[in-house]
Amino acid sequence: MKEMEEIRDMLSQANETKKQWFDMWHSREMNIHQNAECLRNYTALRGVVKALLWVLDEVENPLE
Repeated sequence: MKEMEEIRDMLSQANETKKQWFDMWHSREMNIHQNAECLRNYTALRGVVKALLWVLDEVENPLE
């Protein structure tokens, strides 16, 4: 079982990586495949962040 500090570190890393994908999406023109990759990764990390917040009991229902 993961320690709470380890989960908080993962949450911090996920938020940082999510921001990097979002910034990359906004920073330059891309072809359709690069654009799709940025948005797909950003969206996936939103789910990761929500799940980690749920584990830390900071979100009541991660599906909302």
